[in-house]
Amino acid sequence: MEKETKHAFRQYEFPLVWISYDEGPDHDHDQDFEAFEANLKRGTPFVILTDSAPNEEHEHNQEEKKRTSLWMKKHKVELRSLVLAMIVIEPSAIKRLASKPFGVAFAKFWGYPLKLVSSHEEASQIAEEMISARKRSAAA
Repeated sequence: MEKETKHAFRQYEFPLVWISYDEGPDHDHDQDFEAFEANLKRGTPFVILTDSAPNEEHEHNQEEKKRTSLWMKKHKVELRSLVLAMIVIEPSAIKRLASKPFGVAFAKFWGYPLKLVSSHEEASQIAEEMISARKRSAAA
């Protein structure tokens, strides 16, 4: 029986990759890194989307932070060239505005922008536009 992950990358709409931050106590971060690496190995640009952004309680311990940082450094080139953005769907205009400063730090750390939108429709539209623009520039 396959273990269910709640922080899973849903890749069936690739190059739109949905991720959920609804973690359980037995969450397996190894599966997250493996799924992320699988997307990078495709060699095709993609966009990460989420409607369950981490909240204040989503805190990683020091070991997890170090591991994430090392993983990110190992994959820095692929992250910058293949991940076009992470788009967070947040209906609250106040929360979107409050999250903007975090977006700057996020982009510096991960190497791709964090975009905040109000709806699934807006997220899908922006993601499709980014993917189309990348395809056009690659063809030119």
